[in-house]
Amino acid sequence: MSDLTAQSRKSYREISAFTMAGEQQQFFLKWNDFQSNMVSSFKHLRDEKSFTDVTLACDGQTCKAHKMVLSACSPYFKSLLEENPSKHPIIILKDVAYSHLQAILEFMYAGEVNVSQDQLPAFLKTADRLKVKGLAEAPGAIKREG
Repeated sequence: MSDLTAQSRKSYREISAFTMAGEQQQFFLKWNDFQSNMVSSFKHLRDEKSFTDVTLACDGQTCKAHKMVLSACSPYFKSLLEENPSKHPIIILKDVAYSHLQAILEFMYAGEVNVSQDQLPAFLKTADRLKVKGLAEAPGAIKREG
């Protein structure tokens, strides 16, 4: 095995070789912890405010975020950002509690969030208005632990 292949094995952890008729051998490289690394990287970029390109405002406060994350997690934001191209837009969210916005961004970047029981109905209503994937689809399907 070449040095390159051995080096790649360390980074990607899974390499499969296959040969199609009459072609050179091909290598399939897979980064096994890709999803967890991306979640961690996006969260880090948000925490550091690195490369943020949109500002969300509500309740007189602001949060910085990434258009790509907002667009991937919400058709509402995707449509809004596509229809109003700007280098660094400021989106003012009417009737959105700042605590809900923070929780929604946490959900978008990490895929999970904790919300208190008394805030849950209003939070889900806000998430539904903003069409947040994973929250807007089935608000009635709340997993209860206890």
